[in-house]
Amino acid sequence: MSARETLEVPGLDGPVEIAIDRWGIAHIRAGSTADVFFAQGFNAARDRLYQLDIGRKRGLGQLAADLGPGFLEQDIASRAFLYRGDMAAEYAAYGPDTEAICTAFTAGINACIALTEAEPERLPPEFALLGTRPARWEARDVLRIRSHARSNNLVSEITRAAILAKADLATDALRKPLSPPREPDRRIDPARVPLAAAMRFRLAQASVTISPERLAAPLAEAPRWSSVNDLAEVLRTEASDGSNNWAISRERSATGRPILASDPHRAHSLPGLRYIVHLTCPAFDVIGAGEPCLPGISLGHNGTAAFGLTIFGGDQEDAFLHDLHPDDTDLYRFGEGWERFEVVEERFAVKGEADQILPLRLSRFGPVVHHDPAGRIAVSVRTVWQGPGANAYAASLATMRATDYAGFAQELGRWGCPSINMVYADTAGTIAWLPAGHVPERPNWDGLLPVPGDGSHDWAGLRDPALLPRRVNPPCGYVFSANEPNLPADWPHETLRIGHEWIEPSRAMRIREVLSQPGLHDLAASCALQTDVMSMPARRLMALLAPAAPLCATPAPALLAGWDCALTAESGAAALFEVWFTRHLKPGLFALLAPDPAVRALLAPGDVGAILTALEAPDSRFGEEPPAARDRLLARTLDAAFADCAARMGDDPASWQWGRLHHGYFTHPLAGLLPEGERNRYDVGPYPKGGSGSTPMHTGYRPADFRIMHGASVRLVMDVGAWDNSLCINAPGQSGDPRDPHYADLAPLWAGGAYVPLTYSAAAVDAVTERTLVLHTGDRRTTV
Repeated sequence: MSARETLEVPGLDGPVEIAIDRWGIAHIRAGSTADVFFAQGFNAARDRLYQLDIGRKRGLGQLAADLGPGFLEQDIASRAFLYRGDMAAEYAAYGPDTEAICTAFTAGINACIALTEAEPERLPPEFALLGTRPARWEARDVLRIRSHARSNNLVSEITRAAILAKADLATDALRKPLSPPREPDRRIDPARVPLAAAMRFRLAQASVTISPERLAAPLAEAPRWSSVNDLAEVLRTEASDGSNNWAISRERSATGRPILASDPHRAHSLPGLRYIVHLTCPAFDVIGAGEPCLPGISLGHNGTAAFGLTIFGGDQEDAFLHDLHPDDTDLYRFGEGWERFEVVEERFAVKGEADQILPLRLSRFGPVVHHDPAGRIAVSVRTVWQGPGANAYAASLATMRATDYAGFAQELGRWGCPSINMVYADTAGTIAWLPAGHVPERPNWDGLLPVPGDGSHDWAGLRDPALLPRRVNPPCGYVFSANEPNLPADWPHETLRIGHEWIEPSRAMRIREVLSQPGLHDLAASCALQTDVMSMPARRLMALLAPAAPLCATPAPALLAGWDCALTAESGAAALFEVWFTRHLKPGLFALLAPDPAVRALLAPGDVGAILTALEAPDSRFGEEPPAARDRLLARTLDAAFADCAARMGDDPASWQWGRLHHGYFTHPLAGLLPEGERNRYDVGPYPKGGSGSTPMHTGYRPADFRIMHGASVRLVMDVGAWDNSLCINAPGQSGDPRDPHYADLAPLWAGGAYVPLTYSAAAVDAVTERTLVLHTGDRRTTV
């Protein structure tokens, strides 16, 4: 019999049960829609209060009030991108009951905060480490924060300008090739575009990094804390996010029912970005994963329809370069005259200091991210974030409740940000691929480089979502996406431009290869594909190795001979290949094709597909005899990688293993504040892992130490119609409280490619319930 705890929680209309299963998944049962969202907020705070609090303060630009001057620059950057429009329009964009849902959800968060005030022992230890307290939420906070979104492509277009100022488009393609290929519209001299503008934008999106040095920074040193980190790491992060999803028809399924799988990839964190929850009330019954700061779920199912998402390559951002007036640098050229920036005086509370009243400049296009009076230029950003309906994932409140394809497709038209590939499957047997998201209409340019901010370029509204392509019940019996260029072959790019930047297609190639194999597909096959470590880049490189092998001075080619190209944790060949490709071959190729060190710094980490294409078809940049020069490069760098592996793992290649280098490790965000000798007290790992950033099991790593930084922390595989057969995992655990047994309990399973049940029916949930929280009613509040 499960343990039972009763809590008096003012604000409910009736009693609510939160059944917590043996894997930490909360199954919330309420008698009304209002109460289920209230309880979702309460439960999210119960498990993730520090994550919720620091995320809210980051998004609203309120970190410095708690943490001091070292966080002021990040506050300024975040505050610039708050939604500043009409809140009535914002709420309405996601559905008629959104305001009531956000009111209920934040009331639940605040009720949990009140409980920690009455019973301080419930407060997670992070607050004691920082000497802070959680702050109350307002309903509008849920939607006003925009800068947690994953979006395209401001950083890339500014970086492209910096590369084109010193090199050519072929060099830039090593970083981010364009699909379909095109020569970008150059409306200004690329050399005039400051890289600092990209850094400012990324600072607005950055997670919160806390160190003793940053906490101790005085006000005079606040500007020192204005960069995310070195630019190469920023660009690496930009290139490493991704996701997989697919839906398989009942005709191709061994179950006779559709199967839907989804594993979104983002930066690993502790606690993880996403949180699995089950919400049951008379109006709906949904289970799946979302972000703990948002009501509802964004991937999962509702008992009739299942859905999962990946990032789609819609271009949602642009940079505008402004010429400033020589005598008044708050004026910028517009048309034949000058226009004044709107200056918003913002008050920033700063711990230990007087409030800082600082100006935020806005052009008619959006926030100014770079203002250089001496150089008489400024850069502002236009992003879909600025309009109503662009809060990341908030449209899930509508889509998660749709129970047939027509209704789902209609509600998906509300989707603003990020641009996504949605896959869908329902109990009627329909499967579909439906991209969604706000895509601007650019009447006279392609969005690939910054443009003048003088009025000659601007958006002409947003593209009609009905014009986006869709694929429903295709003859092949499956739909999928993995962030690859996936617009139809006959798509009219010039008249219906969506975007030219995608993630390299290695994962998509492998997924298509597996799904297209003859025979039926079952849940175990989807789990195996989500954790598949076959490297398509390795296959391509092995095909090039034969003519280079005789040039090698080490036994490296023999170690790779006969290798199946699977990056398993136990494989010595996998270790050699990844050390070779990442630490020797890529840098060697970049040095050859981009001799300017400043340009090479902007290429990192490079696009795997473009790098392989350059090696497969060497051109004059390699020298007089390109194939021979290519082969010498392969041999020289492979020999260097062999020596590198020997230095790291010993002289005997038989003892080498990829998992000895490549590992998952979740660092607690406040590890640096713990006493010496206890820094890893709350960390989780290390766990040897296979794969890479180019395998379906995305395990993108940091080249310096091969630590996994990006990939899937949450995975769902759903049996559409026999829902209790569904499976999931969420690493390192459901809870963010280091004292909780569900803080890290799923990490070993995740590392081993295992799953736990995603139970749905009342009987199945009851059978695995570990403990139950009963929330009793108190004062009545707003009903949804």
